[in-house]
Amino acid sequence: MIAIIILAFIQGIAEFLPISSSAHLIIFRDLFGIGKDVITENMDLTFDVALHLGTSLAILIFFFKDFWNMFIKGVTKGPKDKEGKMMWYIIAATIPAALVGVLFEDTIDENIRDKFWLIAVALIVMGIIIYIVDKKMARTRNLEKMTLKDAIIIGCSQIFALIPGFSRSGTTIAAARGLKLDREDAAKFSFYLAEPVVLGAVVLQLIKIDFSIIADNLAIFGVGILVSFVVGLICIKYLLKYLKKNSFNVFMWYRVAFGLFVLGYLLIK
Repeated sequence: MIAIIILAFIQGIAEFLPISSSAHLIIFRDLFGIGKDVITENMDLTFDVALHLGTSLAILIFFFKDFWNMFIKGVTKGPKDKEGKMMWYIIAATIPAALVGVLFEDTIDENIRDKFWLIAVALIVMGIIIYIVDKKMARTRNLEKMTLKDAIIIGCSQIFALIPGFSRSGTTIAAARGLKLDREDAAKFSFYLAEPVVLGAVVLQLIKIDFSIIADNLAIFGVGILVSFVVGLICIKYLLKYLKKNSFNVFMWYRVAFGLFVLGYLLIK
């Protein structure tokens, strides 16, 4: 159960920080062996889905008022209203990653999930990209100045996140900063986008999984969902507060250091 809590804690943090939750779950469980004796090969993807469900619920609860207002204004007033416009932007931004995910997710899982060196390289490369974009681009725009074109570009960047290590939040934040959104709003739009994408991925996996796995391991899945939910709520709150005064540099240094550590571990293993 300690291993389950550790993995859920990792998911709750890494889903929202631009450091790739999927990469961390794969590396800590499949490479370092944390929880490997509990999360057997036939239930690893199902467990990952459960953890993502926890963080998806965290987003829904934290931004419930925002989502509700977007929905009401989006339906009643349409894109002419600033909140209604955001709903349609989120829908438009979700389509590219959703289509590619449905078509190629299984192929990516089968061919990349066990390529630890590739995941480590992706961590390093995306960390450098985030650093360069955040340092070079001005912060002259906020969500109110975002256009439909901006939303689609940010949405398309999520396609790269299908490869573990790139990070969904990392790619969307980098794309948003590349479009000169300020750091806090770049992170906020990334969180908005996470809800339909992560929830859609959860639903897609639920269609495929064997529910007897969940029924036989209710305690494991229950604790995983609860811990990732609580940690996710805390992480969202403090990341938004952190970005009001700080840059993404610390995440870049972490990604590069962790990626190099994994590559070194693979060499001496």
